[in-house]
Amino acid sequence: MKPLLRNLAEMTAHRDHLRLEVSVLSTLLLQGRDTRVRALEMFTHDGETWLRPRSWSEGGSIVTSEYEALADPAAFALPELPELAKCIASGGKSVGRVEEHGHTLWMPVWLGERAHACLEITQPKAFTRHQRDVIAGVYLVYQNYQSLLDYSERDALTGLLNRKTFDEQFARQPGVESWDARQDPEVPGQWLAVVDIDHFKLVNDRFGHLYGDEVLILVANRLRSLFRSQDRIFRFGGEEFVVLLRSATLAQARMALERLRSTIEAHEFPQIGHITVSIGFAAAQGGAPVEVIGRADQALYFAKEHGRNQVRHYEDLVASASLGQKVAHDEVELF
Repeated sequence: MKPLLRNLAEMTAHRDHLRLEVSVLSTLLLQGRDTRVRALEMFTHDGETWLRPRSWSEGGSIVTSEYEALADPAAFALPELPELAKCIASGGKSVGRVEEHGHTLWMPVWLGERAHACLEITQPKAFTRHQRDVIAGVYLVYQNYQSLLDYSERDALTGLLNRKTFDEQFARQPGVESWDARQDPEVPGQWLAVVDIDHFKLVNDRFGHLYGDEVLILVANRLRSLFRSQDRIFRFGGEEFVVLLRSATLAQARMALERLRSTIEAHEFPQIGHITVSIGFAAAQGGAPVEVIGRADQALYFAKEHGRNQVRHYEDLVASASLGQKVAHDEVELF
């Protein structure tokens, strides 16, 4: 029991979702010498739910995937595990399968009404009553702690990631330091966009903050629906949102942001009518998070000052000298 308690203590010491996941798998791995464990990430692609192994046991240790969800060759559609699909559809907590080569137990990890991951445990023999009790206890601790972490990282109004989580998410972007958007615009890279609702103060002043909050919630919903599961969306406060687009070419990033702009413009908001957004974006490389945000902000301000309701790319504006004289001073760019 002591190793289990020690692992539980270590598990709840983490403030990072992936490290927490690795820790809980290590704890479950203690259940038997021949036990195998996996954490399956759930994501949506073309309207269908998919899973992919994000962390798993290998040689007595836990390893994690190097792939983004959509690019993972090990990903598979949820219907390939019909027992799990049925369990998730009914809001269940666990389901098992018995096969010749072993016994498997799946436990969906829920955040609110949505299952975002699943723990999988496989062993040659049937699970004993004691094993099931211990596994269920670890699972509940993990899910409750995941919920607490998620609550601390989310904006209370919109449910999007909040400002304090941005630096950590930015640092997780693969290849940010080595990738350069100027080398080849056709090479997928990382992009940061700042989205600002035009004339939002007038909405609050004319209709009240209750309708203003509803606009923010509906815009957040559009952001969630128009971007991929591998992208990250934040509310920075007020009417400003930030999007980290991962593994996209310049053309793909521009198309995704234009789609957002036109979708917001076409939507009729209750009582308010139509609103617009201005968007500035930049390559997410070549500096600290605050520097990259500063570049995207420059493009956003240009959009605001030149008619609003448009998408502007920082590197394009610099190349055309639209932002004025650029003066280099060590690693700081002044305008």
